[in-house]
Amino acid sequence: MAPKSSNDNRDGRRRRSSAVYRPPKPLPKRHEEPNRTTETPRYKPPNRYLKEIRHYQKTESLLIPATSFGRLVREVATSITRSRDIRFQGKALKALQEASEAYIVGLFEDSYLCALHSKRVTLMAKDLRLAYRIRGDMSSMGL
Repeated sequence: MAPKSSNDNRDGRRRRSSAVYRPPKPLPKRHEEPNRTTETPRYKPPNRYLKEIRHYQKTESLLIPATSFGRLVREVATSITRSRDIRFQGKALKALQEASEAYIVGLFEDSYLCALHSKRVTLMAKDLRLAYRIRGDMSSMGL
């Protein structure tokens, strides 16, 4: 019989290793700073929304795309007059867009005040209806 080695079992059979040896991971260096120039800062949800609100308050550009707004104006104009050959100047479309965006922003401000009055933060359709009614804008009550 062969001499016993340290890997032999009682029966004389060799033991099979069930675990694979892996060297330990090196510890991170304490004074090493991660490269922050490539990472974009992450904001928690409330801060992200507030940052977005501040961004849109600073911008003076229009929020609705001009092509989509122009298409909508032409569609409404053709449905009213039933004629296909209506043309608009660029300045006229821009003036219409600025006026409509100002109206929408004012309406949302009023409806948000209605939501705050009812001790809510979330804007609901009933707040928009109430803002319409308070403003006396009865033509848009079909909301």
